[in-house]
Amino acid sequence: MGEGNQSSITEIVLLGFEGPANIRFGIFILLLIIYMGTLAGNSLIIVLVSLSPRLHSPMYFFLCHLSATDIMISSNIVPNILYFLLQGRGIISFSNCLTQLFFLGMALGVECLLLTVMSYDRYLAICRPLHYISIMDLKLQFLLVTFSWLVGFSEMCMITFSVIRLKFCGPDVINHFYCDSDCFVELSCSDTTLIDIEVIVTAFPILVFASVFIIITYVCIFCTIFGGSFTTSRQKAFSTCSSHLTVVCTYYGSLIINYMIPNSGETININKYVSLLYTVMTPLFNPIMYTLRNKDIRFTLSYYIQRFEIQDVM
Repeated sequence: MGEGNQSSITEIVLLGFEGPANIRFGIFILLLIIYMGTLAGNSLIIVLVSLSPRLHSPMYFFLCHLSATDIMISSNIVPNILYFLLQGRGIISFSNCLTQLFFLGMALGVECLLLTVMSYDRYLAICRPLHYISIMDLKLQFLLVTFSWLVGFSEMCMITFSVIRLKFCGPDVINHFYCDSDCFVELSCSDTTLIDIEVIVTAFPILVFASVFIIITYVCIFCTIFGGSFTTSRQKAFSTCSSHLTVVCTYYGSLIINYMIPNSGETININKYVSLLYTVMTPLFNPIMYTLRNKDIRFTLSYYIQRFEIQDVM
C-alpha cells in the first residue's frame, strides 16, 4: 500500500509508549484484560443472536454488526499497543501504518452509521409500532447494513488513495498510540489541501448527518412517550433506548472532541487519550451495556448455560 508514493520514510515512530518498565507492564495487563473482555463480550452477542430464534429481530441483527465493528476497531489497535508496550518502543512500518489507518477509519465510519440505523429502528418500534414489522423487513435490514459497510469502505478508499499519493520525507514521529489519520497526514511534506477537502466532503457530513438524525429520532421518541399512552410493547422497546443513547453519547462525544478540536501543543495529548475511549473502551462498553440491561439477551444466555450444564450432567 505504501509503494505507490514517493516517500523516503519506511518506518513510523509512535511516542505513546514512553515511561518506566513497571508502568508499561501495568498498562499492558490492563489493556490485555480489556481486549479479552472486548472479544469475549462481542463474540458472545454474535453467537447468541445467531443461535437463538428469540433474538432474530432487526435490533439484534444490527447489534451483531455493531459487535463485529467493535471487534474490528479493537483488534486493529490493541494488539499493536500490547506489542509496543512489551518492546518499550513503538515502531511500525509505513505500509502497516497505512493499513491500520484504513481499517480503523472504515470501522469508525461503519459504527457511526450503524448507531444511526439503530436509532431509526428504535424510532419505528416506539413511534410506529403497528407498521414496524412491515417497514423494517429483511430487505430493508440488509440494505441499511450493506449501505453502512459500503459507505465506510468507499470513504476510506478515497482518503487512503489520496494519502498514498503524498510525499513523506520526514519527520517520521507521531505523538500517538497508533496511526491516527490527522497526525499521519501532518508528516507529509506535500500539499494536503486535497485530503482536507475530501475529509470535509466525506467524513464530516457522515458525522453531522448521523448526529442530527439521532437527535431528531430521540426527540420523536420522547415526544411519543411523554405525549401519549405508554403501552407494554413501547415500554419494552424503550428499555433498549437507554443503552443505545449511553453508547451514542460516549462514542460521538469522544469523536467530536478528538476530531473537531484542532490539534495544538496543549490539546494533542488530551486528544491522544480521548481517542482511547472510542478505540479501546467503547468496544468493551457496548456489549456490557446491551447485555446487562437487556432481558432477552440475559434470558438467552442463562438458557444456553443451563442447557450445557444439563448436557454435562448427562
